[in-house]
Amino acid sequence: MFRRAFWFTAGAAAGVWATTKVNRQLKKLTPESLAAQAADKAVEAGHRLKDFALDVKAGMTQREDELNDALGLTQDPDRPGNVTALPGPRRLRAIEHDKNTHRTNRSAVAYNRNEDH
Repeated sequence: MFRRAFWFTAGAAAGVWATTKVNRQLKKLTPESLAAQAADKAVEAGHRLKDFALDVKAGMTQREDELNDALGLTQDPDRPGNVTALPGPRRLRAIEHDKNTHRTNRSAVAYNRNEDH
């Protein structure tokens, strides 16, 4: 008698446990639940993407500062934003060289369009 009662109780408990598990899984598969899960995943992915973009921007700024220091570029207070300029003497030499280069190239070499075809 006790043996039958034990197995009856074990079977009933297993049935209740299995029914509860199945109902939980079915509730997870409803359209509303799936939509909520997808929205949560999308928000999570958005936060990770934003963090990645901020890390990339910080790395770019750091590397730009390192390159500016290595090249001797300085921030010109007269220029708006984050525009950098060459230091005074180097800048003037670059401008003079640029003007001389353009003058000699235009007068010395004639461009013939027929040569391209």
